[in-house]
Amino acid sequence: MLGTTFQVTADEYKDIFNVRLAPYLPAHLAKVEPNPSGRGITYTFKPFTGREPRPEEPRRYFDDPKLCYRHQDREAGRPEADEAEYDLREKACHFLSEVYTQARIEWRNAAHITDLKATVKNTGDLYKQYVQAKTAVDAAFAYLRDPDAAKEWPAAVSRLIDTHDALKTAAKTFDDRAQEIAEVHEKHLHEYGYGDDEALKIAGFPEGKDWPIASTYDYGRNYRGEYGSQTLSGQAQALIREQEEHVAKVGRLTGIPTT
Repeated sequence: MLGTTFQVTADEYKDIFNVRLAPYLPAHLAKVEPNPSGRGITYTFKPFTGREPRPEEPRRYFDDPKLCYRHQDREAGRPEADEAEYDLREKACHFLSEVYTQARIEWRNAAHITDLKATVKNTGDLYKQYVQAKTAVDAAFAYLRDPDAAKEWPAAVSRLIDTHDALKTAAKTFDDRAQEIAEVHEKHLHEYGYGDDEALKIAGFPEGKDWPIASTYDYGRNYRGEYGSQTLSGQAQALIREQEEHVAKVGRLTGIPTT
């Protein structure tokens, strides 16, 4: 029985990968070689897209006399393997499991990238539109403190309201896309997966690290009908409420009508 660590000779390595496992290795496997560190095996695969069937060990290998358990020898009427042969079979099965585990990791990560490419699309433009809308709000609100604003107060406030409406639309449009991206990240989350920013960079969107993408559970309105503070819609909602309260207070204290 193999322990948690074991050694493989050069001859065993050739026997395992060139003979015993040759019929069962993943189709995308391009190269197998000992790790330069001297510990373990390095597997190199042709690029996956993630649209291929999930790599799975072929079940038929259990019946292979070069890979099967001792009791299967007996059941098939063959002489039972000696300890050395059985250890070699165990090593081969270990590597078969290992190579398919690595194949699944790369397949899942490829699917992550493929799904992002199909989802991201014009997200960069949507974020720029939000930034422009936010800049317009800031400018319209800042103008209310300009002495000239007093001469046209109702019109200045009306223009601010217009920028609020544009900001809400831009924030919601971005958030809808951001939620889709967050769902892709969550779908492909696993121990050896890419980080969110890393995946976006690999997919061809390095600027994605600057996009405010929240967690999937942050999107949508809560029971009070409000958006979460982690989303742009929530931030826009809070900003608009703050500015509306300020304008209303100015109106109460100065008696300046806003309509």
